[in-house]
Amino acid sequence: MFEIKPVSPEVYRQQTRRSTLYIALLFALLAVAISGLAVILWGTAHGDNFGLNLTGVLVALVTTLALVRYVFWSQPWMAPAVYGWQLKRSLMKVTNVMHYVTAGVMAGDAVAMKLLRFYHLGITQMYQLDANSSALSQMVREIDLHKARLEALHIDTGQTRLDPAWLEAVKQFTPLK
Repeated sequence: MFEIKPVSPEVYRQQTRRSTLYIALLFALLAVAISGLAVILWGTAHGDNFGLNLTGVLVALVTTLALVRYVFWSQPWMAPAVYGWQLKRSLMKVTNVMHYVTAGVMAGDAVAMKLLRFYHLGITQMYQLDANSSALSQMVREIDLHKARLEALHIDTGQTRLDPAWLEAVKQFTPLK
């Protein structure tokens, strides 16, 4: 279950830039080292070593991806990037069923309304973290109207958790065409 947490956009951007730099440097170093080693071991002095260089870069890419996923993912310096990835992944799960969510909201279903509120809170945070105020400004009216509707129905507007059961529950509604 994913939960939206308060995050400073400035700190988030600084920390994700740093972790991205670390990973990019690691990839570059691995690519140079593995390609160079491959050329030393199997290359020819005056021949075309493009295949060995390409293979070295591909091996470095796979190695970097494995290190990120299985070693670095749980490191504190990667936490902001992991959070951003999880936020975007959670929003994509809602986006994938948005046609059902919309139908459920139109039918007045509380679960669909909570799911839409989670989506609004999550997309707001994502846009703030990514410094995309223009996209957020286009949604403000829709977000405010939905929040007012929840308040009028006495439904909690602080939907910061994505309950996976909600994603399945909204699939009962016939999507609007």
